[in-house]
Amino acid sequence: MSRAMVTTLAALAFALVACGTPPGDPGTTTSTSTLTSTSTSEPAKRIKVPDVSGMNHQDAQDTMQRAGLYNLREVDGTGQGRMLVLDRNWVQTGQDPAAGTEVPADAVITLTAVKKTDR
Repeated sequence: MSRAMVTTLAALAFALVACGTPPGDPGTTTSTSTLTSTSTSEPAKRIKVPDVSGMNHQDAQDTMQRAGLYNLREVDGTGQGRMLVLDRNWVQTGQDPAAGTEVPADAVITLTAVKKTDR
């Protein structure tokens, strides 16, 4: 190993430690807040999944987030496994769970889309 490489690795390790994350640690955090409990527990808020069929992918994401759903998963509807990089170039062809379903706020919503040029 060259001296320059050793110096670079040492500097990187120092930077990680200086940031509070030991090398090899995925970066766990510790909360110091205290949760208070009440004797009556409210049921988790449920959100009605909006219908985003036919929308461009960006508008579909925005609609889901406005409804309070942020745990979004996106899938290439052609099965090619492509990443949806330019969201406005993709059109929604499916969603899971279906529109109208009531889900907890942390539910995973799968948005399936194809490129406009695939149609």
